Amino acid sequence: MRPFLILFKRLLIAGLATALLACSAARIGYNNGETISYWWLNSYVDFESEQKPWVKSHIDELFAWHRKTQLQQYVKLISRLQRADYSTITKADLLADYQEGRKSVNTIVDRAAPELADLALSLTPEQIDNIDKKLDKNNDKFRKDYLRGSVQDRQEFRYKRMMKQAEYWFGNFSHEQEQRLRALSDARPLNNELVMADRLLRQQKMIELLKKIQAQKPSKETTEQMIRQYIAAAMDHFGNQQYRTFFDQSDEANAALVAEMLHMATPEQRRHFINTLQDWVSDFNRLMAKADS
Repeated sequence: MRPFLILFKRLLIAGLATALLACSAARIGYNNGETISYWWLNSYVDFESEQKPWVKSHIDELFAWHRKTQLQQYVKLISRLQRADYSTITKADLLADYQEGRKSVNTIVDRAAPELADLALSLTPEQIDNIDKKLDKNNDKFRKDYLRGSVQDRQEFRYKRMMKQAEYWFGNFSHEQEQRLRALSDARPLNNELVMADRLLRQQKMIELLKKIQAQKPSKETTEQMIRQYIAAAMDHFGNQQYRTFFDQSDEANAALVAEMLHMATPEQRRHFINTLQDWVSDFNRLMAKADS
């Protein structure tokens, strides 16, 4: 369930601050979303033979719905960004777009709830254990990547990841630009232990939910509601004020970084940015046409 939602959240381009710092492979992922979603889910669950056909069908239907009903608004957003005066874009503008992106996530969650309920109700105790073990394995990688080294080492690792994505969108940066971006990157809140704690809490609550559904076998309608409640709580960090504050501050700092990135962009870098956005528009238009055919 969680991997399925992660995929859609990563593929949402609404919210420029999120998009510019997200994985550029998301574009490729969305183009092949059905296959990747199934492969990803199966790597967690290990589907049984009777589950595979309807899981694939649910994924196909959900992507068809998304491409037919949601992509047009993304195209409109991208087109607006292509025409924007980048010298005047503010942190507040980017945060407003990010909030619109969160609304899009809620729309997707609401539409996906029936499919997620079917999946949750079908899981065996062994498959829930498979998910738990896969999460543990991913957590080991997270610890290796983010919970080692000094603060300076972690800042350097985060900066390099950010610059890889920035170069995807804007091309090469000058030494002076890189220095400014490094300062803004380092100014962002850094608390990987808190991020890990939030991650573990979210996973724990999800496994508890799946076990409860498996044991009680509630109706599909009740299961949908349980899933919606879990996702809403997870997006609110389960009411933990410390976590809320940290992630809100991170969003603001990311928005400030991206705003400065847009302000400092040279004409050549802005052309690169506009052309990269156009690649997304072309992909989305092609997928919308395919969905209507």
